[in-house]
Amino acid sequence: MDLLLWITTGFMLLGLVVLVSMKKGMESKVAFIKANMEDEENLSKAKSVIWWIWGTTAWGVGAISLVGWWFHNYFG
Repeated sequence: MDLLLWITTGFMLLGLVVLVSMKKGMESKVAFIKANMEDEENLSKAKSVIWWIWGTTAWGVGAISLVGWWFHNYFG
């Protein structure tokens, strides 16, 4: 089997496992931020949620790029 397919599949599965495992923690941070709008501690929690969103977006773009690259190498 193609090595690029294995890399793509591993990247997608590993990223999905990490995102699912972190999802509950991020939901609780967002709930805490919504409940305590005036608190100074919200800034650090908000930054971690924003970085998680950026990381999720980067993972998605990377996964889509790898799938496109694999299709280009396999069919192109």
